[in-house]
Amino acid sequence: MNNNSKQIYNYTVILEKEEHGGYHAFCPILKGCHSQGDTFEETIDNITEAIELYLESLEKEMFFELLQK
Repeated sequence: MNNNSKQIYNYTVILEKEEHGGYHAFCPILKGCHSQGDTFEETIDNITEAIELYLESLEKEMFFELLQK
């Protein structure tokens, strides 16, 4: 699945400040895609990685579904 070309997509991300410190982030359009961090910047980095991994797993899932047809 290594592809040297990347496409850029924009997703809405909601960040919420946690009561006891840190942040929680989620991407509403990607069911179950959540992350957290101690700082705003860390949370952005973490949710970005979570989105990338989520999309990668969808890509692999679609690939395996095509193989089964």
